Amino acid sequence: MHRVYELYKLFYQYEQHLPQKDRYCIGQKCEKIILDILELIIGTIQSPKNRKLELLNEASIKLNILRIIIRLSKDIKALDFKKYITLQENINEIGRMLGGWIKSLK
Repeated sequence: MHRVYELYKLFYQYEQHLPQKDRYCIGQKCEKIILDILELIIGTIQSPKNRKLELLNEASIKLNILRIIIRLSKDIKALDFKKYITLQENINEIGRMLGGWIKSLK
């Protein structure tokens, strides 16, 4: 949960530097996805064991969508390469943690 929290804070800072047209489209979409992931992880922590895997898989799917949108932001030059790398490193770390959590539940 802490990593996703930190990712949101980082993205929030970067979002301020996106071009205005991208801030209100791609920026808000990414912000919503990050908050959805945070919500799913909190839900997983507080859920019974039989529901945890379902919530974690949903969070993993949203993380993959976020990864693609961030890459798209770099490709359309809305996000500079350095910020892209920093975000992707954080996303990859969260992905490894989610993957480990999912494996432990199987």
